[in-house]
Amino acid sequence: MQQRAANAPALGALSMEYTATDIAYYGDLQGKIALVTGGVQGIGAAIANLFVHQGMTVYVGDIDTARGAELVTRLGTACHFDHVDVTETPQVMAWISEIGVRHGTIHVLVNNAASDRRVPLEELEARLWDELLAINLRSHLVTTRAALPYLKAGSSVINLGSVTYHVGYAELSAYIASKGGVVGLTRALARELGPHGIRVNCLTPGWTMTERQLNEVVTPETLTWVRQAQCLAELLQPEEIAQVATFLASRASSAITGQILLADKGWAHH
Repeated sequence: MQQRAANAPALGALSMEYTATDIAYYGDLQGKIALVTGGVQGIGAAIANLFVHQGMTVYVGDIDTARGAELVTRLGTACHFDHVDVTETPQVMAWISEIGVRHGTIHVLVNNAASDRRVPLEELEARLWDELLAINLRSHLVTTRAALPYLKAGSSVINLGSVTYHVGYAELSAYIASKGGVVGLTRALARELGPHGIRVNCLTPGWTMTERQLNEVVTPETLTWVRQAQCLAELLQPEEIAQVATFLASRASSAITGQILLADKGWAHH
């Protein structure tokens, strides 16, 4: 890790009380190429923001075109948005191939796209199960396979897990099962790609206070419960997860692969 370069790109907006002085800077990421799926809001957008701040060129693939345009406006010319549905394999492969051919290499792949839709068991039909696993698990395999020709020694693949896999909650069967699959896929790919010098890790956030969570899920009661469940009472911010992703992208984490990194403020029920 190095001090922030004087010419490092400016940060986009940060959550709550998070400030630019809290951001670590890794000089080896300057000029690198990164792909982030599902990156127009929440944790994905925070990762894109910090990556741009490192001097990286970032490609974000998502289905939300309006938010994608807003993200590019906010982060500037180093951030590119493409409409990509991660469940459509040919579309994903064409997107990644175009970027790989353009730059000759992909340094960082962040598999962040996910759906945490709550579905009671009696409503969880096979079709919906397959749809959710296609987003949350199959897409990780498809993107990594598509990026493989462009991943070189030193490249980093970061799969997003979830603390829910380690805890278990009702009405999240498909989400939790898929996140468990992400853990297994991470371990297998780390072993398979290790001989090529490619690292694969699973970054597992706790309950992160994204805009969507705050607007749609969080209540005063749940905030009290979260603070009690964590070893550290401070609410988890998207930038804190993005900081760990930036570390995993950097050569500062060159000794780390095949790992499940829990970034959850010490959730009590692992």
